Amino acid sequence: MRKTAKFILVLAVALVLMLCFRAVAFTICTVDGEALAPMFCKGDRLLVNRWSYGLRVGSDDGLIGYTRIGRQTVNRGDIVAFENPGNDDEVLIAQCQALPGDTVQWKGRKMVVPGTVNCAGRDHYWMVAIGNDTTIDSNTLGFISEELLIGRVTTIVYSHDPDEPFWKGWRHERTMQSL
Repeated sequence: MRKTAKFILVLAVALVLMLCFRAVAFTICTVDGEALAPMFCKGDRLLVNRWSYGLRVGSDDGLIGYTRIGRQTVNRGDIVAFENPGNDDEVLIAQCQALPGDTVQWKGRKMVVPGTVNCAGRDHYWMVAIGNDTTIDSNTLGFISEELLIGRVTTIVYSHDPDEPFWKGWRHERTMQSL
């Protein structure tokens, strides 16, 4: 009986540590559309480093104000995971095209840097989908607040074509591919 209790305790502690590590340090996002092509394929599992721009601290109810511990700058060209401002449960992935203080200009439906208009307020970024322009990005959402940034996408952990059966469709050449 004691060995069973020890085993269950060790298993429970390991599970709690794993969940804490996942919530604080890294998370995995699945690409479920074609908007990030050709860089990412539908079915790619992407590793997002939650510490890349500093650890987000704060609460939705306003009890604890927003801040970042170990704040790091976002670089133009970074592939960033961020929360959809209209749906907290949805994670979007796009490339950072404009930083706070950049000047921007719209040419048709596309925004270019440098431009003639100052970028939106401090700590706001312009995120653009890598592939087609029928996706949700800054072209439809506007500037993205730093509070919504989850982290930088660092690696394709593994990839599986969702249209294939489980035992087929693995894209081994994309496994553990760093960006």
